[in-house]
Amino acid sequence: MPRPAWIEDLFASIDGKDPERFVSFLTNDATFRYGSNPPVEGKAAIREAVAGVFSMFRALSHRLEGAWAHPDAVFVQGVVQYTLHDGRAVPVPFVDCFKMQGEKIREFLVYVDPTPLAS
Repeated sequence: MPRPAWIEDLFASIDGKDPERFVSFLTNDATFRYGSNPPVEGKAAIREAVAGVFSMFRALSHRLEGAWAHPDAVFVQGVVQYTLHDGRAVPVPFVDCFKMQGEKIREFLVYVDPTPLAS
């Protein structure tokens, strides 16, 4: 199955730090989990949580290295560069798993080790 066309738009919403656009890719009852943090449920709670994550960084930039689509899931692998408020740029590898419901993400799972951000 080819990579879905919306993947680039989704990551543009993240790199643009746009929580409203971000949640437009989700079902109303979606679940979002970032790293080992507890999951967040529902668009309004996810919008708030993602806005909080976005505020932690001056900028975000994703380089997608691979994406694979299956009938009910999409997997994306790459490197995210976090630019901290002190100006340091920290690249971190990630894998995202999107469990799909039709064309929308029902479960958004971010697998990332944020340890380098604390260095």
